[in-house]
Amino acid sequence: MDSMEVNKGIAAILIAGILFFLTGLIGDSLVRERLPEKPALAIAAAPAAGGGGEAKPAGPGPIEPLLASANVQDGEQYAKKVCVACHTFNKGGKPGVGPNLYGVVGGPHDHEEGFNYSPAMQKFKGQPWTFDALNQWLYKPSAYAQGTRMSFAGITSDKQRADVIAYLRSLSDSPVPLPSPQEAKAPAAAPAPGAAAGTGAPQPNAPEGSPKPAGAPGSGPPAGGSASAPAAPPAAPKQ
Repeated sequence: MDSMEVNKGIAAILIAGILFFLTGLIGDSLVRERLPEKPALAIAAAPAAGGGGEAKPAGPGPIEPLLASANVQDGEQYAKKVCVACHTFNKGGKPGVGPNLYGVVGGPHDHEEGFNYSPAMQKFKGQPWTFDALNQWLYKPSAYAQGTRMSFAGITSDKQRADVIAYLRSLSDSPVPLPSPQEAKAPAAAPAPGAAAGTGAPQPNAPEGSPKPAGAPGSGPPAGGSASAPAAPPAAPKQ
């Protein structure tokens, strides 16, 4: 092959490469990539752990308003399905891993005579199984009696817990009366600030020369003088 032809072929390849390179540069200068200001799909960020939000209740809700409408049959089905592994429910039934539960509502915590209760439950010896106590116990036994041998996790559903308590209430010759749904547990009224505990409570020191309350030591007439006239009776209250 003629060397001239070879040189022409090489020159053609070089020129084509140069043209391709120049075309790329010109294209890059004419067309510029523009990134979007906002993403096409908005992805919500996960809430930070420990952030705001509605706090979960620290314990069970009040059970008294739910007992009137509780379903005894549903409670029996739950008990016969979950609790029967450790408890018996018939009158005079022998205890299993746990005590027999006939007559438990209203009875003492240690109602099963001769049963070996755990030290955690013996702390409640003699205290009655009220509706509220059963509500706390069935919600989370390990929190109600720390160290209990009962491994049951608890019933978190208020309605299901009410159904079970209603069933346990029925296991009695004379079931405990149901509380009124409107029954409220008002906290004990705190004594008024500064109120005396009794008639003999010490009074705050009065400034010298001020009159002393009637009946207080030294409240009689001054020595050598006569007693002052009695005070007029208070006016009758208006009707």
